[in-house]
Order: sequence, then structure tokens, then C-alpha cells
Amino acid sequence: MKTINLSEQNTILNRFVSELRDVDVQRDSMRFRRNIERIGEIMAYEISKTLDYSSLETQTPLGTSTTNVPVDSLVIATILRAGLVYHHGFLNCFDKAENAFVSAYRKYRENHQSFHIHIEYIASPRIDGKVLILTDPMLATGGSMDLSYQALTTKGEPKHIHIATIIASRQAIEYCERNFPQDKTTIWAAAIDPELNESAYIVPGLGDAGDLAYGEKEG
Repeated sequence: MKTINLSEQNTILNRFVSELRDVDVQRDSMRFRRNIERIGEIMAYEISKTLDYSSLETQTPLGTSTTNVPVDSLVIATILRAGLVYHHGFLNCFDKAENAFVSAYRKYRENHQSFHIHIEYIASPRIDGKVLILTDPMLATGGSMDLSYQALTTKGEPKHIHIATIIASRQAIEYCERNFPQDKTTIWAAAIDPELNESAYIVPGLGDAGDLAYGEKEG
């Protein structure tokens, strides 16, 4: 298994992540969503380098051009709801990909500190032999990502799994490294933060990505 921390490279991606974290910039929900979308586009470009390719001949008005193009069948799978705009960024690049959606959320107990992950909904094509890209902007504990993957395996076994997140905790990275298939999983993160607080939020993180993108929810 390979874990790639894109913040270790000096690219424009780091500016978009910095703006996502900035409490002043966060007041502009449209910019917050657009930055998530742009990070999805950059992440898709990075993942595209790992796919299988073959040559394709294209007829132009003046001759024939040969280009290497990806041949893998892709499924982009997103955890609702914060992942929606992130998903769209991936789809902007992988416009021929199939799509899957999983509703996974924290169901808090009465003390509002402990919780369990609840899977409520899944819509997915078959994923047999396809490259599965699991997208979620925030990877806090890894539990939602793991349960979502387990739900998706009812639709088949993928050729390769890419876990794509914007900000992950070190704890979540280690959890995924332990629990996902070692021989066919790659983890991609735009940044990896050192810890979780008592409510299992990433520190320094950025807050609740879903609320910042779409407004606060009740409960």
C-alpha cells in the first residue's frame, strides 16, 4: 500500500488547501465549494498518471494523430454530503467514469461525544475489475471510508482502490493502511494533520466541511 501526501510538493494545490482552512475565506461558501472542486480536479490528474494506457489513433483534418489514452474503467464513489462538490471535481476530469454514492454519517450517542458510523443508502454500478476511487474531503477516523468500501464490495471486487481525501488525520491514514487491501490500495491526501480532538474532529483541520459547503444541519 502506498500513501501519497501531496502537500509535500510545492504546487498550487497548497494554496487551495490553505484557503479551505482560513476562517475568513470560509465565510464565502461559494469559494469554499470551488476550492474543493479544484482540489478534486488536481487529485484526479495525479491519479490519472497511475492508470493503464493504450494508443489511440485520431483522424484530424490534415492527417492521423496517435495518443496514449487511459483504458481503465473507473467508478467514482463519494460519501455524502460534503463529498458532492469534491466528486464533481473528479468527474470534470474523468467524464466517462461511472458513479456511486454512499450515505455514511456519524450517529452520536446521548453524551454527544461518542458515536457510531451509520450507513443508510448506497447507489452503485458493478465495480468488478474496475478502478474504484473513494472520495471524501475529510478523513478523520477512517471508519466511514472503511464501512463505505465494505458496502460497495456487495457490487463486486475492484481492480484497484484509490482513497482520495483533502485533509486526513494521521490516525485515519494508519487505520486505512491496516484495514484496506494491501496489494491494491493507494491513499491520496492533500494534507495530513497530526491529531483528532475529543469529538474526533481533525486538528488543525478546517471544521465541518459539509456545513461550510452547504449550510449547518440540525442535530
